Amino acid sequence: MRRLLLRARALLRDAIKPVGGALLGGLAVGLLKLTRYFDADRTANFFAAITRTIGPWLPEQRTGRANLKAAFPEKSPAEIERILTGVWDNLGRVGAEFAHLDHIWNLDIDHPERGRIELAPGTIEKFAVLRDDGRGALIFASHLANWELPALAGPAYGLDSAVLFRRPNIAAADRAIQDMRAVNMGTMVATTHDAPLRLAQALERGVHVGMLVDQYFGRGVDVTFFGRATKANPLLARLARQIDCPIHGVRVMRLPNHRFRVELTDAVAPVRDAEGKVDVQATMQAITSVIEGWVREHPEQWLWLHRRWR
Repeated sequence: MRRLLLRARALLRDAIKPVGGALLGGLAVGLLKLTRYFDADRTANFFAAITRTIGPWLPEQRTGRANLKAAFPEKSPAEIERILTGVWDNLGRVGAEFAHLDHIWNLDIDHPERGRIELAPGTIEKFAVLRDDGRGALIFASHLANWELPALAGPAYGLDSAVLFRRPNIAAADRAIQDMRAVNMGTMVATTHDAPLRLAQALERGVHVGMLVDQYFGRGVDVTFFGRATKANPLLARLARQIDCPIHGVRVMRLPNHRFRVELTDAVAPVRDAEGKVDVQATMQAITSVIEGWVREHPEQWLWLHRRWR
């Protein structure tokens, strides 16, 4: 009897799951569309207030607290909680800003104080070099501040770009998110089995390929992050091993008054083995160390809520 009940429950769950997914997808799409009708800044403040209130009651709060304690053993419990509050605040703002991606990049070069975006010194010159050198490039980013913005930077400066992304599990939300991202993010490449081949072909054509590289990847290479062992997706370094091209990082920092500072790093030299080939593990460690430096500067703006260490 117990076995029959468990089987019946499993069948019921499998039957309900698509319906639940459709309802969640419809809700997500409706919320995104509705958010576009409201002022972006006020909506960001509202969403941030919600996530600051609800976040501490969610399981991710425990994950974030454990991560922060491991990364910053010298910080007091009060400091850890203040950082976590900032993490939830940032997450709410990212959600609101996503609905306005098609006009959030409004940099005015002559009057940078008038727009949301300002560039770190030397960044526009580095973008110009990438645009004009006739080569492809690999661009890495992290879940820092608004992590959608790095994908907007390349097309804004005339770079032929492709961005690797992970599809949402809910089809309706996937379509809506792709529509929003496609406005000014270049070519979107989903993380399917043929993604590495498509990205390599893009690099050979002189396209600038961007990807987020700061989450745990079970089949990845061993790296150290904040002094602890974890795994990183090796795709970027493997592409660098296959296609000779520069590697740069793009980071975004959230500023007061709904503004952002964007920085394109100098080229990050890949680590090479005795034969002169790119060492995949060591290169991913070099990239991970760059990201760790970014996070140390603004820990409240990084997404501590996922299990970076396993």
